[in-house]
Amino acid sequence: MARTLDRRPPPTVPPPRGFRKALLVVERATKEPIWDCRMCGQCILHSTGLACPMRCPKNLRNGPCGGVLQDGGCEVVPEMRCVWVQAWEGSRRLPLWRGHMAHLQPPVDWRLQETSSWENLLTGRDRRVPAAWSAR
Repeated sequence: MARTLDRRPPPTVPPPRGFRKALLVVERATKEPIWDCRMCGQCILHSTGLACPMRCPKNLRNGPCGGVLQDGGCEVVPEMRCVWVQAWEGSRRLPLWRGHMAHLQPPVDWRLQETSSWENLLTGRDRRVPAAWSAR
């Protein structure tokens, strides 16, 4: 389904402001208590075993830093379990999305923080590459 959504052209008219606000409120109310979501605006929970990578103290979206402790703890916050250990364990329980752990994620576009990732997905806003990121 995600691939189908990715192929859809973004709508030419943005959703009404009231709808956008309601969508953000509902998304925050569901994702923060369940997944400790950080509202980055570019959700990849399905690719990370339902572990939000933005909880990583280093904000790594493409795997662990290499400082994972032997007990699975984080090198920055040792009492916290490494987000990527959680992601790996979670991905094993999600057969449909298991292969997505290997997908390379683009850098976080911090301009989207505190916006609805649902709206950004539907409008294509989360797939726009800032001009400054161009390799040209």
